[in-house]
Amino acid sequence: MKIVLSDTAVKESLYPFGVISPVSNIRVGIFTIKEKWELITGMQVFDNEASFYDSEDDVSQSPDLLIESNILPTKSWWQEVHPSLGATGNSLRNTKDSDNIKNLQYPWQIFQLNDWALRQDYDLITTGRTSQPISSTNKIIAPENIFIEEGAKVEHSIINASTGPVYIGRNAEVMEGCIIRGPFAMCESAVLKMGGKVYGATTLGPFCMGGGEIKNSVLFGYSNKAHDGYLGDSVLGEWCNLGAGTSNSNIKNTAGIVKLWENQSKSYLPVGIKAGLIMGDYSRAAINTSFNTGTVVGICCNVFGEGFPPKFISDFTWGKERYTFAKILEDINNWKQLKNLSVNEREINILKKLYNQ
Repeated sequence: MKIVLSDTAVKESLYPFGVISPVSNIRVGIFTIKEKWELITGMQVFDNEASFYDSEDDVSQSPDLLIESNILPTKSWWQEVHPSLGATGNSLRNTKDSDNIKNLQYPWQIFQLNDWALRQDYDLITTGRTSQPISSTNKIIAPENIFIEEGAKVEHSIINASTGPVYIGRNAEVMEGCIIRGPFAMCESAVLKMGGKVYGATTLGPFCMGGGEIKNSVLFGYSNKAHDGYLGDSVLGEWCNLGAGTSNSNIKNTAGIVKLWENQSKSYLPVGIKAGLIMGDYSRAAINTSFNTGTVVGICCNVFGEGFPPKFISDFTWGKERYTFAKILEDINNWKQLKNLSVNEREINILKKLYNQ
C-alpha cells in the first residue's frame, strides 16, 4: 500500500512549521508525524509536496491512501479504522479528536498535545522490549516507567517517572545533577547538561541540547537551549539556538488569555492562559534575550537588540533588518559544521525559493 501524507490544507495554519520541510516532519511526543505513521502501519510513507522530494517522482499520483498530515495517529486507532479503508483510492481527513486520535491545526497545539503524544509514543516504542539497566548512581521514582536505549548515559540524576514515562534515546546523555519529571523524552544523541531542570511534558529531539529550566516544550532536532534561563510552553524548530540567559514568559502578568500570531488569518488568535515561544527552523536568539508571552519567530531569523523583541518576527529577519541570502547560508552552514554536517544543494534551493517569494 502506498501511503501519502498531504499537508496542503494545513501548511499556513501551522506556520512557522511546515515551511522548510513538510508538516509531517513536525515532532510531537517522541516521533515526527511521519515516523508515527511508519511505525504504526509498518509501511513506507511519502510526503506529497514536490518541493521536498529527493527524487523526481511525484509520489502523490494515485496513492492507495491519502492522509492529511496533521493527523496524529495511535496504534489502537489504526487497528480500528484500517480494515474499513479498502484497497485503493481512500483518504483520511480531519477526524473528531478522541483519546486515540488528535488533529494538529495550530503550532501551539504541539506543546498542548505533547503530554498525550509522549504517553502514546512511549507505549509504541517500548512495548515488548527491555530497557537498559538504570545506573545505581541515580535517584529514581517509578523505575517501571523509564526506558533507556542502548548507548545512553544517565548518572547522578533524579528522575521522577510517577507523573509520566521517561524515554532516553540511543546515545543520549543526561549529565550529572539533572532533575527530570515526566513525561519526558530525549531522542537519539540528545544531551541534557549538568544541573538541568526539566518538567513534563518535554521533548528534546535528535541531537538537541537542553539546559537550565525547561517545561512543557518541544525541540524538533539539532536545536539548543543549553544554558540557564527558562523555556516554557514553547516549540523550537530544527537548528535553532537560544543564547545563554535567554528566557520566555509563558503567562501574562494579568493571568489573562494569551494570543499568538496565526499566519493563515494574519491575526492574533487566543490560545489559553499559557503560551511561550514558537520559533521556526534555522532561527537563533542572542544571549539574555527576553521573549514576551506568546511570541512567534519565523524561519531563518537572528534575534538580537535592546528591549523585548516583537511578538511576531517575520522570516529572514536580522535584528531589525532583512538577512542577506549569502549571510543566511553562511550562518546556517557554520551551525551545521558544529555537528559535522553542511548545507546541501537541496536545502539551498528550498531556502532560495522561499527567500525570493
